[in-house]
Amino acid sequence: MAVAEKSSVKEPTYGNWRRPQSAGIGRLGLGTSLLMMGGLVAVVAAMVVSFWLAVILAVLLALALLPMTVTDRHGRTLMIRMATRLAWRRTVKKGSHLYRSGPLGRTGHGTCTLPGLAAASTLTEARDSYDRPFAMITYPATNSHVVVIACDADGASLVDHEQVNVWVAHWGDWLAKLAHEPGLVGASVTVETAPDSGIRLHNEVRSNMTPDAPELARTMLGEVLTDYPAGSAQITTRIALTYSGAARAGHDRHSTEQMAVMLGNRLPSLTSTLGMTGAGSARPMTAADLCDAVRVAYDPGVSNLIEQARAEGGTGLQWHDAGPASAEESWRHYRHDTGCSITWQMSQAPRGEVLSSVLTGLLLPDRDIDRKRVSLLYRPHTAGEAARIVERDRKDALFRAQQSKQGTARHDVAVRAAEQTAHEEATGAGVVRFALVVTATVIGRENLPRAEAAIDNLAPQARLLLRPVDGSQAAAFASALPIGLVLPAHLAVPTVVRDNL
Repeated sequence: MAVAEKSSVKEPTYGNWRRPQSAGIGRLGLGTSLLMMGGLVAVVAAMVVSFWLAVILAVLLALALLPMTVTDRHGRTLMIRMATRLAWRRTVKKGSHLYRSGPLGRTGHGTCTLPGLAAASTLTEARDSYDRPFAMITYPATNSHVVVIACDADGASLVDHEQVNVWVAHWGDWLAKLAHEPGLVGASVTVETAPDSGIRLHNEVRSNMTPDAPELARTMLGEVLTDYPAGSAQITTRIALTYSGAARAGHDRHSTEQMAVMLGNRLPSLTSTLGMTGAGSARPMTAADLCDAVRVAYDPGVSNLIEQARAEGGTGLQWHDAGPASAEESWRHYRHDTGCSITWQMSQAPRGEVLSSVLTGLLLPDRDIDRKRVSLLYRPHTAGEAARIVERDRKDALFRAQQSKQGTARHDVAVRAAEQTAHEEATGAGVVRFALVVTATVIGRENLPRAEAAIDNLAPQARLLLRPVDGSQAAAFASALPIGLVLPAHLAVPTVVRDNL
């Protein structure tokens, strides 16, 4: 009897995620370290004048540094938490956490525009080099333009590990090439799961069934229409690419029309190369498709109506009708029309090495969540920026390790990881900042505890550390949508300052 030999092919693992850190004293950042050194100099100088003056300055310095050094398990300092709480109280006092639109709303224009950061956005439609219509979202405040690509992902079920490895390799190559896209400032991948209503299956069966079909076949198809949608799910994958129209070296500021032409020329190449990543058939989303998707996200109760209308020719929704009629933001959740949502963000990437299927459980549908969105947000760096970042990170890791007389294992691992990253970048690898946002939407506020418990169970399986975006649920909800919001561009405090605190 022949015995099948066990495959000796080792499944590759992935890891070496590096969180940007600035060089500082101990656990302090660069800005906090400079503040402490300047305060110590002031204390020493005050001792020449008066001992008690020096004591008072030392106490004030300790009180100023304390909120910057005390951190929680998510790495957030006490100062950041206090600032978030104060900002939330100011938002509630001004009434900015409430949103009412429509003919009787408070917006003043009688339409259901998107709330918050996307309120001023506009939507236009153009055609690419393949004469395919595509939607383009424009954010005037940041002069950024977004195109969204819909994908029919193949899935990894019954697929050999070798094929999955090829897909992962091509996906990494696709992300690395984004750094060479002219004007690209951000990208996002949104995987949304929701119960399948069965409307598409019903219309497909009814349109293909002939009047003289055998009774057995008609009975069998009738049972399929009755039973199949109850246990099925609808999974959609969308990729949003955000480009800046601002002037850069050798190029003037681009208008909306010029950006539409440029993106129309780039889309065929972007969609064709996605096929090798396991994304399946990739095509740009039209304005009607994008309006319907955003409308369902803000009002999940109309999903069946919109799906039925699309089967009958289209909904006719415009961009100014895609937002909610009412929304209310709370500290821990976000209520919008018929839905209530909680959004989490990743505070720590998986530690160590993981397999390519690490996010599978998080992406799959869950019976306790009506609609779930998992969005990966990317910000690719150009080749010049990547070289500076990895070299600075390597030097900062060495500096922190040399501060300790007896090096710890954590410092040794950090140094080796930084050196490996620098070596890979020097040999042609790309450097991309990434984040992960998870939104769970339910029908009815009473179902929020069940959704929260479901995410709490799924996050450890994915080896992620997630935290609710307290005080900013509305902005976090919008960032998880496939509309290309790049949150660092909307921050009041620049990212460079935040990273050095």
